[in-house]
Amino acid sequence: MFGGGSIQLARILGIRIGVHPSWFLMLFVVIWSLTGLYEDVLGGDGAFALATLSALLFFGSVVLHELGHAVVARRNGIEILGIDLWLFGGLARMSRDSDSPGVEFRIAAAGPAVTLLFGLVCFLLGLALSAGGFGDALGFDEDGSVGAGEAVLAWLTYVNGVLLVFNLIPGFPLDGGRIARAIAWKITGDRSKATRFAGALGQIFGYLLIGFGLFMSLQGDIIWLLWFGFMGFFIIQAARAADFQSRITSRIEGLRVVDVMDAEPVAVPADAKLDVVLDEYFLRYGYPWFPVVDAGGRFIGVISRARAEAVPEQLRGSSSVDEAAQFDLGDAHSVPLDAPLESLLSSDGLQSLGAIMAVDGDGVLRGVVTIGQVRRALRGPEPVTP
Repeated sequence: MFGGGSIQLARILGIRIGVHPSWFLMLFVVIWSLTGLYEDVLGGDGAFALATLSALLFFGSVVLHELGHAVVARRNGIEILGIDLWLFGGLARMSRDSDSPGVEFRIAAAGPAVTLLFGLVCFLLGLALSAGGFGDALGFDEDGSVGAGEAVLAWLTYVNGVLLVFNLIPGFPLDGGRIARAIAWKITGDRSKATRFAGALGQIFGYLLIGFGLFMSLQGDIIWLLWFGFMGFFIIQAARAADFQSRITSRIEGLRVVDVMDAEPVAVPADAKLDVVLDEYFLRYGYPWFPVVDAGGRFIGVISRARAEAVPEQLRGSSSVDEAAQFDLGDAHSVPLDAPLESLLSSDGLQSLGAIMAVDGDGVLRGVVTIGQVRRALRGPEPVTP
């Protein structure tokens, strides 16, 4: 959803954790509202510091929720592109959709399971800290009997309970909607139909949120309309987008990278001299870049015309490709032969280079998939004219 628009905060288990600029607005709102609550409950002493701590712990629990999705997705062979926090919570960005209803169910249920566990831990810690009087803290009593630790744990218990219930509402793209989709997928055997069903539920729930916001605004509080209206609008748009994407990806369901790739890629040896490469590759084919392979044929990087020409002309005859090639590409620019074609739709490498290298289990370059080939596959077979 956000891609490069988020600001990286950290990496956990190798997964990029970022925040969208809208998250800072939510952070401010949570701290501001909690400061007022803690001032009432605790008498104002350290209310802002406790509010800041509570907000950060809450968003930490959101990250844990998304990590639950991410870890299970990884175990089922789905790459995680990153986790982003934004105005309405968090989002684990996956390289592709689930390939079975069982996988979809496990991934969707993992987040709520983590939230439930976190809420229970906060509740039990609160009980232990308050020696049995945690009920007063959960009720946010203003009689001065609630301590700072109890207040923080009580709020974290409460907000994670709300988050759990909200996420389990059976409307896409909420976790409950994904669980509903998994069940419908299992019953019908059709992922596209299941997605349309869950998307319809999501749109209904979105309209209900907007209606609730309108009702509450008529009672004199316009903030309800702004909050629930925007949330409902987002859910409706996300559900529609999921339905549209499902209709598109259904055209390439079952296709693998090997099915569409160019199986005779033109690659440049790493030990080739730059003057030879400029004459025999760039001038001959007119491509802006070529994959670079080592002596064993393994893909190791990319050489662009700009990088080759950046080397002074008098040095090109004695300089080899591996001195000018770009090697720090990571795994973003290569993909296994048997990877689902659907996984390329969110590939940063495909978008940046316009193509991605298909490699075998040993990393040997076996083909190239261009963005044009993916687009043709998405359009489906051309109609046969008599």
